[in-house]
Amino acid sequence: MHLFFAGSFNPFTLGHASIVERALPLCSRLTIAIGYNVAKPPTTESLRGRLDFIRSLYAGQPKVEVMIYEGLTATAARDAGADALLRGVRSVADFEYERSIADINRRISGLETVLLFTTPELASVSSSVVRELESHGYPTDSFLPQIPS
Repeated sequence: MHLFFAGSFNPFTLGHASIVERALPLCSRLTIAIGYNVAKPPTTESLRGRLDFIRSLYAGQPKVEVMIYEGLTATAARDAGADALLRGVRSVADFEYERSIADINRRISGLETVLLFTTPELASVSSSVVRELESHGYPTDSFLPQIPS
């Protein structure tokens, strides 16, 4: 199965990395797709910078590919040859949101959505929280994956 994990990943957090690591045994291929979402605040780093960072994280993992896309996630997933969408869920609010989006994506593309629940120790980690901490000069390395040496 080819899973398509889409998001703005601004930044790509330990929570995102946990979802990727836990999904890898479930699939033959995993595409991490960086999308631009007009509903999200302006990016703090370029799409290309995020692409390069995530590619560096998974350089030794042949199942993982990383790409940038525009437009509807379901369309990009279909174009990439994905069998299903992958999403992480931290809370009940996330679940309700993801359920409604999954229903729409299934309706418009036929793609199912695989939900993985965040591990409890990472449930409070989100890109928006990390950006907020960074904006106030707080060190955020403990929330972000490190590129293997």
